[in-house]
Amino acid sequence: MNLLNKILKTDDDKATILIRFIVGYVFIMEGIQKFVYSDKLGVGRFTKIGIPQPEILAPFVGVCEIVFGFFILIGFLTRLATIPQMIIMLTALATTKISILMEKGILTFSHDSRNDLLMLFGLLFLLCKGAGANSVDQKLIGRC
Repeated sequence: MNLLNKILKTDDDKATILIRFIVGYVFIMEGIQKFVYSDKLGVGRFTKIGIPQPEILAPFVGVCEIVFGFFILIGFLTRLATIPQMIIMLTALATTKISILMEKGILTFSHDSRNDLLMLFGLLFLLCKGAGANSVDQKLIGRC
């Protein structure tokens, strides 16, 4: 089995589309908001939390969220698309939530990080399982 087949490999599980939909949708909307509400969620937020070169990285992250979120939504190169999104989520947790854990404890951290953790585990699910039924990956694997 070649590398492309390993990346595209998936099963016929129709329920996977539910995870693809919510993960893809949330990333697309978050990416758009980095541009629409730049002061609050884009460059301004990146500056506030100390991300270097926020005027470059905020739009870059926004584009990644939109593009790879769309890939996940339609099930195109799903396993590959999860990787940059996981990096984004791990960075978000490290830069905005770990200090909450240290200062306020596990309960406040759990509450404040619930969306980040849900997205991260949704991505891990898709990385392990693949895109499932009704995906571009499934159609492509049939042609390889």
